[in-house]
Amino acid sequence: MNGGDLSVSICPIVVRPYVPADCEATIDIFLRAIREVASKDYSQAEVDAWAQVDDREEWAQRRSSRPTWIAERNGVAVGFSDLEPDGHLDMMFVHPDYQGIGAASLLLATVEAAATARGLSRVFTEASLTARPFFERRGFAVLVRQTVEKRGRTLTNFRMEKIIP
Repeated sequence: MNGGDLSVSICPIVVRPYVPADCEATIDIFLRAIREVASKDYSQAEVDAWAQVDDREEWAQRRSSRPTWIAERNGVAVGFSDLEPDGHLDMMFVHPDYQGIGAASLLLATVEAAATARGLSRVFTEASLTARPFFERRGFAVLVRQTVEKRGRTLTNFRMEKIIP
């Protein structure tokens, strides 16, 4: 190493397909992302209503029923996303300890590439207050602000879409 040269080892993020063994990791990412990240934009009552997984088997079935991807760093699942046949990006969550390292961007690029490969003309999602700026920076437009009910609480989100060139 040269006098003032500092080497930094950056562990790359890789994206791979979801496998059933990823179920618990995706649940943990989902719950922690809501409780520790989205909680800055939602009330505690809203977070409590949203951050629940009632049926792990149903959760696992939903992940396995559509293309779902896992972002990994050093062999650890740090985020996940999916794509329904009509272009709906239903879920994209990144673990709180791995925010801002490019996992969500890489997952979104994977979703968009899969949508293009399937001949879809758009990707659309319901973005939380927390996620809206991320999607806007990546070319998504807000179609409508909406309220959704989760376990008796109403939460605000945004129906957004991006046209795939």
